[in-house]
Amino acid sequence: MKKPEIKNRIRRFRFDNDEMTQQELAEKVGCTRQTIVALEQNKYVPSLTLALKIAKLFHTSIEDIFEIVE
Repeated sequence: MKKPEIKNRIRRFRFDNDEMTQQELAEKVGCTRQTIVALEQNKYVPSLTLALKIAKLFHTSIEDIFEIVE
């Protein structure tokens, strides 16, 4: 059984919010810039806590940012 892939729209949300940098986002949600880079490149699946923090920061739901692609 193939493991589902999780894609995200973090980059789009950053640019829609005054072109927030990866570093600014990382500082606001309590992770490193490298983590944001890995998320945007779909190389890292965030913890539920991090996903919730990102969604809360952008005033949206997790489903608006993250999507399971099977």
